[in-house]
Amino acid sequence: MLSLPNILTILRLAAAPGVVIMFLYFHRPAADWFALILFVTAALTDFLDGYLARKWKQESKLGAMLDPIADKAMVVIALLVITGFSGMDPYILLPATVIMFREVFVSGLREFLGDTAGTLKVTQLAKWKTTAQMVAIAILFAKGAFEHYHGVAALSTFVAWWLGIIALWIAAGLTLVTGWDYFRKAQPYLGGPVP
Repeated sequence: MLSLPNILTILRLAAAPGVVIMFLYFHRPAADWFALILFVTAALTDFLDGYLARKWKQESKLGAMLDPIADKAMVVIALLVITGFSGMDPYILLPATVIMFREVFVSGLREFLGDTAGTLKVTQLAKWKTTAQMVAIAILFAKGAFEHYHGVAALSTFVAWWLGIIALWIAAGLTLVTGWDYFRKAQPYLGGPVP
């Protein structure tokens, strides 16, 4: 159970609340930099743990269960932090709400389907969705780090802000598409009495 891929997944899961802790124990901009470094490092393990598990033939039920939980925890917690520090900016609040709603909705679908949840296998588009979410969040954390430095602050913050917003809206669009795809695949199992 404690193979390297699983350890990386567990560390990524532990890193999710760590983003919040950075802002509780450090002042800005240090908190922004630490959160950015922690988030990017954890996001890279998302690729690495799956790659190593396949290459070393160490895929496990524990890893398959924890991997999507770690991804969702990272994204949702980071979006909460960014939304809070953005002053509930609607350009961030709306796509963040869409992303969080979809993650809860699909998790609920999977839980309801139980043994038939295999029909909701992760698609390539869903992987791109997760990548887009993590890129958008990393850019928005970078924007928070840049805004505290005079000289580079104005241009860097402006560029990072709009790149982050565009990436977040793209991620929200992919989130809606993949959420609808999962719902469509689950429909045959949603009729009739509750099992």
